[in-house]
Amino acid sequence: MTIAAPLLPPADWRDFLALTKPRVMTLVVFTGLCGMLAAPVQIAPVLAFTAILCIALGAGAAGALNQWYEADIDAVMKRTAGRPLPAGRMDRQAALHFGVGLSAFSVILMGLAVNLAAAAILLVSILFYVLIYTVWLKRRTPQNIVIGGAAGAFPPLIGWAAATGQVALLPVLLFSLVFLWTPPHFWALALFMEADYAKAGVPMLPVVAGEKVTRRQIGLYTIPMAIVAIAPWPLGLTGAIYGITAVVLTAAFGVLAALVAAGAKASKPMGYEKKLFAFSILYLFIIFGALVADRWLA
Repeated sequence: MTIAAPLLPPADWRDFLALTKPRVMTLVVFTGLCGMLAAPVQIAPVLAFTAILCIALGAGAAGALNQWYEADIDAVMKRTAGRPLPAGRMDRQAALHFGVGLSAFSVILMGLAVNLAAAAILLVSILFYVLIYTVWLKRRTPQNIVIGGAAGAFPPLIGWAAATGQVALLPVLLFSLVFLWTPPHFWALALFMEADYAKAGVPMLPVVAGEKVTRRQIGLYTIPMAIVAIAPWPLGLTGAIYGITAVVLTAAFGVLAALVAAGAKASKPMGYEKKLFAFSILYLFIIFGALVADRWLA
């Protein structure tokens, strides 16, 4: 005699919202919007809203598929154990259907309502995050964040393409900025979450190479990130509002990264690492905001 597994209660809207990783989506949507507003042409408000909606839905879809695939990892990490799947509030099949459906809807809507270029880049970004980062890289190599960082770097390209129908040097630099920003951002987190990653068997750099190597890599990656962040100003792609903001903020980022790289001790354990992680998020918000201010106020 077999005993049927107990049926899970129907997930409510808050569980589906949690699947989309709304906090991560905020930064994705913001950088996509800034890429659109920094473009040299204006897009009709209705189309702009539709494009941003598609970027948000695409990001949410990728987040849902990520949680569907990583439910086993999430269950053993303190930071993620409360998510809908490991907490038992949702069936995995429901998460899979939700993620696939949202992906298809976001790409099709972008293609029909905005343009094919933006839809194509949106599709690539979803597939990259799910297949390249989540399925292929994350459990196999400490370079997961380095290569996988491209997944979160697509939104400025999508926003620009939504407005112009093409890609130019400035959005490519913005893509590169987010791509190079991702390793020091996540490795700072990994330094004070190392035990969680080790428990889950995720080969993050501190787990497989040690704290010293991770700190050094944070410092090294900050150098090209800083160059790319400031580059639009001397290249004549932006004005002084963006340029000065980028120089000041990147200098502050560099100081924190140098302290982390040197293993400097703060008043609290992992104090500088936590400060770098928190500041890195603020850094991206402000620098992209300065890009829009430069475009509209200069």
